[in-house]
Amino acid sequence: MGERIAAGTGGPIRAAGGERGIVAVLAFGGISVAVMQTLIVPIVARLPALLDTSTSNASWVITSTLLSGAVATPIMGRLGDLYGKRRIVLLSLGLMVLGSLVCGSTSALVPMVAGRAVQGFAMGAIPLGIGIMRDALPPERLGSAMAFMSSSLGVGGALGMPLAAYVAQYTDWHMLFFGSAGLGALAMLLVALLVPETPLRAPGGFDVLGALGLAAGLVTLLLPISKGADWGWSSPTVLGLFASSAVLFAGWGLLELRTADPLVDLRATARRQVLLTNLASIMVGLAFYALTLVLPQLLQLPAATGYGLGQSMVVSGLCVAPMGLAMMAVSSLSARLSRARGPKVSLMAGLVVLAAAYLLGTLLLAAVWQTVVLSVLIGVGIGIAYSAMPALILGAVDPSESGAANGLNTLMRSIGTSTSSAVVGVVLARMSVPLGPTRVPGLDGFRTAFLIAAGAALLGLVIAAFLPSSTAAERRAEAVPAPGRDLGPDAVPAPDAESPAGLRRP
Repeated sequence: MGERIAAGTGGPIRAAGGERGIVAVLAFGGISVAVMQTLIVPIVARLPALLDTSTSNASWVITSTLLSGAVATPIMGRLGDLYGKRRIVLLSLGLMVLGSLVCGSTSALVPMVAGRAVQGFAMGAIPLGIGIMRDALPPERLGSAMAFMSSSLGVGGALGMPLAAYVAQYTDWHMLFFGSAGLGALAMLLVALLVPETPLRAPGGFDVLGALGLAAGLVTLLLPISKGADWGWSSPTVLGLFASSAVLFAGWGLLELRTADPLVDLRATARRQVLLTNLASIMVGLAFYALTLVLPQLLQLPAATGYGLGQSMVVSGLCVAPMGLAMMAVSSLSARLSRARGPKVSLMAGLVVLAAAYLLGTLLLAAVWQTVVLSVLIGVGIGIAYSAMPALILGAVDPSESGAANGLNTLMRSIGTSTSSAVVGVVLARMSVPLGPTRVPGLDGFRTAFLIAAGAALLGLVIAAFLPSSTAAERRAEAVPAPGRDLGPDAVPAPDAESPAGLRRP
C-alpha cells in the first residue's frame, strides 16, 4: 500500500496497488492506446476492398484518427488539470472502447471513419498518465516511471503490429477492433481499481474558444499534410488550408495571450526549455515514423524486385517488434542517465543513436536479420529520446499545468509523425519502379527516406544542444522533498529563472 501527498496540496493520495501498481497500470493503458493506433496498419492496402470504396476515401480511416488525436491531446490534458487526471484518463479510454466497438460492428466507410475519429480521443491518456505519476510518486521513482510511460507509445505500436498482422491474416478483420475494445475495457478497470485520483487542480475554467481555435488550426494544418499527395501539393485546396491554418493560429495565439485561463499557456510554452523540447520532439517524431513506413514495405515486396524480401505480414510485423522491446529495455537506462547527467544529455544521446542508426540503415536492407538489427538500434535511440522529454517538460512547468504541457508535447510528436508520413510518402511515390502493371517503391526511395530521418535526428540534436544544461527539474529536486515529507511551517521553495513559481505549501 502506498500513500503520498500531492505536491502543493497537502492531500493524501492512497494507491491501492502501490507505486509499482500505478506505473504498471498507466503504462498498460498507454500501450493499449498505441495498439489501437497501429492495428489498422496490416490492412491498409486492403481497406478499399474491405469497405467497398476508393483508395482516396479509404485513407480517411487513418486521417480521422490522426486529426482527432491531435486535437484531443492538449484538450484532454487541460481537462485533466482542471477536473482530475484519473477521471479524464477513464474518459479517454472509454472513448477508445466506444470507437472500437463502432469500427468492429461495421463494414461501411462513414461509420468506420467516425469510429476511428472517436478512438483518436484516447491519445490524451498518455500525457495524463505522466501527470498522475508526477503527482503521486516520489522523486526517486519519478524519472524511471515517466521514462517507461513515455516509451509506451512506441512499445505498444511495435508489439501490436505483429499481433494485428496475425489477426488480420487468419481471422475476420473486425476482430482487430473488438480486441482493441477489450484492451481498453481492461485498462479502464485497472485504472479505476488501482490508480488514485490526485487532488491537485489548476485554477480557473475551461477555455472553450481556445479549444475551438486550436482544433480549427490543427485540422487546417494536418489535413493538407496528410492529404497533400492525393490532392496535389500546389492545388488551391492544399494552399488555401495552409494559409487558413496560419491565420487561425495567429488569431488563436492572440486570444490565448489575452485569456485569463487559457487552454495553453503560451508564455510558459515560450520558455526556452519547453519550446526547444517541443521542437526537438517534432524531429524525433519525424524520424521515428520513417522506419514504420519503410520496413514493412521492404519486407513484403516480392524478391522479384531484386531488393524485396518476400515476407508475409506476420513476419514483417515480427521484424519490427524488436523496436518496441528495445524501447522498453532502455527506458530505465535513460532514467539513470538523466539522473546522472540531466535529461538534456539523455535527449541528445538518443538523437545521436537515432541518426547513426538511420545512416547505417541505408546499408542494412539486404536481409531479414539486418532489418531486425535496424529495428533494435532505432528502438534504442527513440526510447532514450522519448524518455527524456517528460522530465524536460515537467521541469519547466507548474505541477497544476503538467497535463496540458505533456499533452502539447505529445501533440508535437504527432505533428512530426504526420509530416514524416507525408514527406516519406512523396519520396517513395516519386522514386518508384515498375513491377508488372503497377509501380512499387524503389530501393533508392527507401534509402532516401532513411537519409531524411537521419537529417531530422541531426536537426533535433542541434536544437537540443541549446537546452539549459541545469534543468529546473534538478533544482526542484534539491529544494523540494519527496511528496509526503513535511516542508516545515515556513518553508517556501524559491522560484528560479527557468521555471514558474516554486511549489508552495498551502
